[in-house]
Amino acid sequence: MVDNRYATALVIGSVLSLLASVYLSAAVGTQHWFQYSSPPLRQGTNVSELKEEFVKGDFNESAYSDAMFRLNGALGLWLRCIQVPNPKMETMCVSFTLPQQFIPKYKNHGNSSEEDLVRTYLWRCQFLLPLVSLALVFLSVLVGVCACLCRSFTPTLGVGVLHFLAGLCSLGTVCCFRAGLDLLHHQYSPPAGVDGSMGWSLYLALISFPLQMMAAALFLWAAKSHRKNYTRMSAYRVA
Repeated sequence: MVDNRYATALVIGSVLSLLASVYLSAAVGTQHWFQYSSPPLRQGTNVSELKEEFVKGDFNESAYSDAMFRLNGALGLWLRCIQVPNPKMETMCVSFTLPQQFIPKYKNHGNSSEEDLVRTYLWRCQFLLPLVSLALVFLSVLVGVCACLCRSFTPTLGVGVLHFLAGLCSLGTVCCFRAGLDLLHHQYSPPAGVDGSMGWSLYLALISFPLQMMAAALFLWAAKSHRKNYTRMSAYRVA
């Protein structure tokens, strides 16, 4: 028999976990992690060439970064977008392929280039960590279902730990993205007049972190408190 307090904690924790998963999934699938606000294009700017290079060109970090700087670009974990006057403003997006996510980043020193290990691993972590976070939440759901089938409260402790780890992964995603973006701007500085700001996709991922932590706290509290209560009742019956 489960006390109403513990049942309430489990329900609230499950709702928070669901909200966090929805927010994180929406963040991963959208491109508004960081947005650039570009000044009006100068006369003589070859927009078609920029567009062609961005959409159909080889995966070149310098080329697509320059296009995003000049054409109100937006950058996400899996998407990069620009706004092209055609004649009205049209948003064009290109997705990062899985092999491109693992391509090393390089430092440019004149004619020679060496691998930038810090940016390389920050880039890889920023797209792997949210997937790990969602996988941990899915695993916690399976553990919770098994706990219900077995009519045991003990696995709830594992559910709380999994949510705690998922929350750390969500926070790590945001930190890796911001750190990698700062290093990118140090490598390829935006032109004068270009402003950058964090987008709502990044805030969704950031919000998922405290939601997962609150869910973890509720699950851990319910498991620990129920165990203490059960131990006391067992001791009382024996006495």
